[in-house]
Amino acid sequence: MSVGAVRVVRHEGLNNCGTGNRPGIVLLVTLVLLVVLSTLGYTLSSRLAARRHRDRYIIDYSKARYGCDSAVKYALATLQDISEPVLIARPNEPDFSDLFILSEQEYEELLAEWAVEKAFSPLESVGDDNDISDSNDFNDINEIGEITDFNDVNQVSGITDFNDPNSWTVRGPYSPAWPFITGPAEIEIGSATVRIEIEDENAKYPVGWAMLDDKDDKEMQREALAGFETFCEWMDVNGVQIDELKGQLKQISVIKPFELDLKSITRVERTPISTRTRTPTRTRRTRTPIVRTTRTTIPVSAQIADHAKLFHSSLIDTEVLARPTIISERRKESALKYMGMWGSRKVNINTAPRHVLEAAFTFGGDADEIAEEIIQRRRMKPFTNIEDLKRALFGYSNAIEKCEKYITTASKFFTIKVTAVSGVAKASAIIAITKEGKKIVKIAVISG
Repeated sequence: MSVGAVRVVRHEGLNNCGTGNRPGIVLLVTLVLLVVLSTLGYTLSSRLAARRHRDRYIIDYSKARYGCDSAVKYALATLQDISEPVLIARPNEPDFSDLFILSEQEYEELLAEWAVEKAFSPLESVGDDNDISDSNDFNDINEIGEITDFNDVNQVSGITDFNDPNSWTVRGPYSPAWPFITGPAEIEIGSATVRIEIEDENAKYPVGWAMLDDKDDKEMQREALAGFETFCEWMDVNGVQIDELKGQLKQISVIKPFELDLKSITRVERTPISTRTRTPTRTRRTRTPIVRTTRTTIPVSAQIADHAKLFHSSLIDTEVLARPTIISERRKESALKYMGMWGSRKVNINTAPRHVLEAAFTFGGDADEIAEEIIQRRRMKPFTNIEDLKRALFGYSNAIEKCEKYITTASKFFTIKVTAVSGVAKASAIIAITKEGKKIVKIAVISG
């Protein structure tokens, strides 16, 4: 074979190879195009879905926000027409005071024992006005407005089977579970489902007590810190965490000291006034001794609001306090549940649990004994005033006098918690108020 022939053969081979790869190249290009198109399609559909979800969320949140705001206005307007919440006697029931420390097994055993005891006299239990609350709307002492759906939270008589301890609930001093002054209400506002809860803030430990700093009374400061440590230890907060919390509260006290007895503050500001004096040649501005005096009054509610804002700021690590100690279907326990974070200054001895009572009476001594006496006596009949407490616990009258400025027998400090859900969105608000008679003063509002 000649050289030319060899060259021809090689050329023909190369032509055959290129022709054979054309379908593969076309297939590869097609696959690449399909991948690109599918990616573009997926991206476009994802963006459209995200846009639809975002638009849906905006619409749902608007409805939830409207329902939440409407419920807040409704609760505030209706509360004005309600008298002070009335405490109930509960001589034949377990006291709510120590539930926070019971494990779930101990809690179930307590309910089982109570159910067995009551099963022998069900008619007496249901017929006793002190045992059973028939409240189903807020027009009664425990209720708000026209709401009628309370899920029977106010009632221990929701019991149909006396042999079933799961049907029993330990109620608080107002009939519903502590710290509610009335059972949570659920209503419909438009497409939003709204839940309203009202809590007794005077039944909780005022966090500001740990900030008390009286330069003339060092003993009071030591007692305040001892009470705070007692409270935290009851709630399983360890020593390191307690020290950190005390440091955080000290920082807040530098910004705004915490005082028990608040009064309206009047600030006087004097501002020099510039006047014009005329001379034969020109008009010029000169300083004169004329001073404008402006008086500004800061009400008590504004001072309380300042502390409420500080307590809910990033200055306090509430994650430690919010750490759950017990979680079950019927109970959610944590230190934060029992701590007053809204600037309250007194503890209601009729509604506070044991560890809060002991912290309050640390200021006077004999805290354990006084707390036990109060718990046992208020089950039979709530205390009407501090003088009633002194008469009942005559042997501890000196200790009670020392603690008198820290305690009360009637709550005036409450929080209204409103949660509205519409579709995939949820809106919430917490309003702290003081209520004396029909007068309601808003302290602070947090919306989410």
